[in-house]
Amino acid sequence: MLGHVENHSLPRTAAFFDLDKTVIAKSSTLTFSKSFYQGGLINRRAALRTAYTQFVFLVGGADHDQMERMRQYLSALCRGWNVQQVKEIVAETLHDLIDPIIYDEAASLIEEHHAAGRDVVLVSASGVEVVEPIGELLGADRVVATRMVVGEDGCFTGEVEYYAYGPTKAEAVKELAVSEGYDLSRSYAYSDSATDLPMLEAVGHPAAVNPDRALRKEAVARDWPVLDFHRPVRLKKRLPRFPAPRPALFAAAAFGAAAAAGLVWYTGRRRNALASP
Repeated sequence: MLGHVENHSLPRTAAFFDLDKTVIAKSSTLTFSKSFYQGGLINRRAALRTAYTQFVFLVGGADHDQMERMRQYLSALCRGWNVQQVKEIVAETLHDLIDPIIYDEAASLIEEHHAAGRDVVLVSASGVEVVEPIGELLGADRVVATRMVVGEDGCFTGEVEYYAYGPTKAEAVKELAVSEGYDLSRSYAYSDSATDLPMLEAVGHPAAVNPDRALRKEAVARDWPVLDFHRPVRLKKRLPRFPAPRPALFAAAAFGAAAAAGLVWYTGRRRNALASP
C-alpha cells in the first residue's frame, strides 16, 4: 500500500503515469488501427503494416530516433483527417478495445493513489482523441499529451503544435506542479521507457514498470522500484471501484489519431538500445 490519506494541510501531490505498456498492455494508438481502417482514415496497406508494428512494439518498442522519425511520418499521414470523425470512431470502439487491455496492477495502483488523496495524471505521446477518453474511463484527473494543429475546416493540418515526449513530459509535469500546487518531491511517476527518464527524475518517487533494457539498468543503479504488470483485465469490471472523474484540466493533444496508422516504417525493426525484456 502507498500509505495513509494525505494531510491536506500539506501541498498536494500527484501520480504521473505513462500510458502505453505502463497502464495498458498495448500501444493506445495502434489499438485503434482497425477502427480507423473501417472508418476510411487509413488504407488496407497501412492497416496491415500497423498490425505488424503493434507486434514489434510489444516485443521491442521504439528508441528515440525511431520515435522522432515516426512523429514526422505521422504528422504527414494524418493531414486532412477530420477531427470529429476521429473522436467518434474512438468513442464508438473505446470500451471494446481498451477494456480488455488495462493492467489490473495499474488499475489497483490508480485506486490506491486516489484513496491517498493524490491526483492521477496520464502523460502520453499519444493524443487527446485517444488519451483523454481513456483518462476519463480510468477516472484520471488530468491528461497531458501531444497536440496537432487543427485547421478552420476541422481537419488536421499535419503540423505538430506540442509533442509530449521525453524532456517535454518533464516540463509539463513541472508546469502542472506550479499551476496545481503539487509537491513533486512527494509525488510519484511510472513509465516503461528510458525516454521518460526526465519525467521520472522530476518526482520523489519514480518507478519503472515493465521497463525496457535501458530503463531497467537505470532503475537498478538508482535503486528505484521495478514493477511487473502482466495481468490485463476488462476495465469495465473494475469501474465500480473507480471514483467519478473529478473536473479535470485536460492538457489537450491530438497526435494519437495519426499514431494509430503509424509506428509503421519506423518501429518495423526491433530496436537494439532500448529493447524491452
